Amino acid sequence: MTDLRTIIIDDNEVEVDPAMTLIQACEQAGIEIPRFCYHERLTIAGNCRMCLVEVVGGPPKPAASCAMQVKDLRPGPEGAPPVIKTNSPMVKKAREGVMEFLLINHPLDCPICDQGGECDLQDQAMAYGVDFSRFREPKRAVDNLELGPLVGTAMTRCISCTRCVRFITEVAGMPEMGQTGRGEDAEITSYLGATLESEMQGNIVDLCPVGALTNKPYSFTARPWELTKTESIDVMDALGSNIRVDTKGREVMRILPRNHDGVNEEWLSDKSRYIWDGLKRQRLDQPYIRENGKLRPASWGEAMGLAASEIKGATKLAGLVGDLASTEAAFALKSLVEGQGGVVECRTDGAKLPAGNRAAYVGTASIEDIDAAEYIQLIGTNPRAEAPVLNARLRKAWLRGAKIGLVGEAVDLTYEYAHVGTGFPALRTLADQQYDQVLEASSLVIVGQGALTGEGGADALALAMRMAERSRSGLLVLHTAAGRVGAMDVGATNSDGMATVQDADVIYNMGADEVEVSTGSFVIYQGSHGDRGAHRADVILPGAAYTEETGIFVNTEGRPQMAQRAGFPPGDARENWAILRALSAEVGATLPFDTIAALRKAMMAEAPHLKMIDEVAENEGEALEITDLGQGDFTNAVSDHYLTNPIARASGLMAELSAGAKARGQSRIAAE
Repeated sequence: MTDLRTIIIDDNEVEVDPAMTLIQACEQAGIEIPRFCYHERLTIAGNCRMCLVEVVGGPPKPAASCAMQVKDLRPGPEGAPPVIKTNSPMVKKAREGVMEFLLINHPLDCPICDQGGECDLQDQAMAYGVDFSRFREPKRAVDNLELGPLVGTAMTRCISCTRCVRFITEVAGMPEMGQTGRGEDAEITSYLGATLESEMQGNIVDLCPVGALTNKPYSFTARPWELTKTESIDVMDALGSNIRVDTKGREVMRILPRNHDGVNEEWLSDKSRYIWDGLKRQRLDQPYIRENGKLRPASWGEAMGLAASEIKGATKLAGLVGDLASTEAAFALKSLVEGQGGVVECRTDGAKLPAGNRAAYVGTASIEDIDAAEYIQLIGTNPRAEAPVLNARLRKAWLRGAKIGLVGEAVDLTYEYAHVGTGFPALRTLADQQYDQVLEASSLVIVGQGALTGEGGADALALAMRMAERSRSGLLVLHTAAGRVGAMDVGATNSDGMATVQDADVIYNMGADEVEVSTGSFVIYQGSHGDRGAHRADVILPGAAYTEETGIFVNTEGRPQMAQRAGFPPGDARENWAILRALSAEVGATLPFDTIAALRKAMMAEAPHLKMIDEVAENEGEALEITDLGQGDFTNAVSDHYLTNPIARASGLMAELSAGAKARGQSRIAAE
């Protein structure tokens, strides 16, 4: 452990790591230092000068606390600890001067600025500024940038903190922005005036300390103090990013990230951030029944009666658990269907994940293990499309010096990697040769659904487990469905997988819209959107979306997290578990719970680790046998990052982003 060093900050003696910067040391001592350019997850720029402090015995001028380390401080007389002052007259005068400079060219358009109420410059001008200015020259004006449909710009407000440039270059790995010019002519701009392509560009809106970069779809729709803020969990991928859902009345206005160092740090993918317009479109708000080939509106009683009679009369009953279903909904469906002698299945994409073996379908590593790994082997996955925030974490490990290898489709991951091969031959060679010895450094094997959904998916998982065991590496299974791990935890599987479901004469489809069911089956569809599943249904029961009910979602590392309700379902739609509970009474086999609390108690009795909210349990399971069947190449599970689920397909913004990504992917001809 590093030897701590004693310093005195505002007459308080504290012990800190010598490698810390002064701004970090002050924060550890509980003293707030104003800043605009400094951010703990970005490199140090030192260009706003707002974080100035006085170093006693140092130069006769204030020092930038973000750019000076504790080890750079000289001891006082007779070896006394160095002294830092953060509220001396020198510091106060310096901060007022910096604020005066920042406001020379800043337009005072706070009443019409979308950042009003959440603006760092506004807050710090009140706390550290003065009520006059000595500058009378005209303010400069700058042309606005066109960065695409997500990020709005008002570049006249820019204070050149360069947070956006550093994020897009370092974290997102897409160096699409930079600064040109010098002095008063300095401008932040995108290269060649191009729009941004990164899947994480929305984070620069959060980072911008002024109103220069704004949330374009949300702009001018609400003020921060009008919104009801609900902490919840994202379901657009299986990472389980922590989010805050802001609502105005019944309507979701925006989605923001919450900090969680073990999952998403403080970043959020654009899909998760801007998906909210899909929550309003193509919603199912009343039950429907198909008559003479056409769907017609029906009452709950009529729809429930028909569904119950079909379930009771079924010779083969099957239940499908969709990718966005909460663990409670999966448990309720399993209880209902298995109580009637049917089977359920959550591996709707055909992934060869072994039921009951948590070490195999979740893995033995956590997401945080990426931070310390020296070797990372990716198998059959494109994390940039499947989980962009996880990909940013992999990039951070690569920047630190980690070596990354990939078996699967060669794609742009925003960092360099060794492309070992495209399928099973390369994976076998890798498992037999390179991973046949214990690696001294910390290492990680990440296997994706692209390797697990094909014919030899079980072999791919078995080989990955053998690689991890022999080299003492951690294993992480990267899922693409937010509800998959939770559904497997409660046993929503059967021994024959999807084959049993396709043979059923009555199928209860709970939000599985990516599945083609057999034409002869009677389909009861329960879901939130009029997507593919609803088009195939004979009875439609409208359910709640993920922002409209409380539920537990278990992320790809096996961490149960609680999603809270931010609003209510539209029209006659109801919470998913409540629909299943009411239907069970119609069937004549009433489920033994009347409340969500009673449901959770029954569910946690079967899967006790679900009680460990926000904790990663140690997973147990046996190694899998290798049958040597797999031969082909791996195909990545996600072909279109922006259109993977019913909510995304209902979103006009996601359609625009998908079309833009496809247009960029097409090769240009010479005339262009």
